Amino acid sequence: MNAGIAIQILPAVSTDEEVVRIVDEVIAYIKSTGLSCYVGPYETVIEGDSIDRLMDIAKECHHVAIRAGAPKVSSYIKVEYKPEGEILSIDKKVTKHHTD
Repeated sequence: MNAGIAIQILPAVSTDEEVVRIVDEVIAYIKSTGLSCYVGPYETVIEGDSIDRLMDIAKECHHVAIRAGAPKVSSYIKVEYKPEGEILSIDKKVTKHHTD
């Protein structure tokens, strides 16, 4: 993988329940892409081999939130891109911290 993004979707809705419902729909969409992802409490990380595909997914996350009922959505997006080579994977970054 040569690219990764972390995206936090912030739907402008009035209740925590609505935030969770809309974000859950966005997460379901991300999972449906088939790419490796990691859901955290504030953002979801997605990895892939195409920066263009990841940016398209980030854009679609906004559309999903709007279709789910958010009148407005903001986001924070972090991008890591290494066109020649591999980025550190989710597993390499966090697996050691999540052993049970």
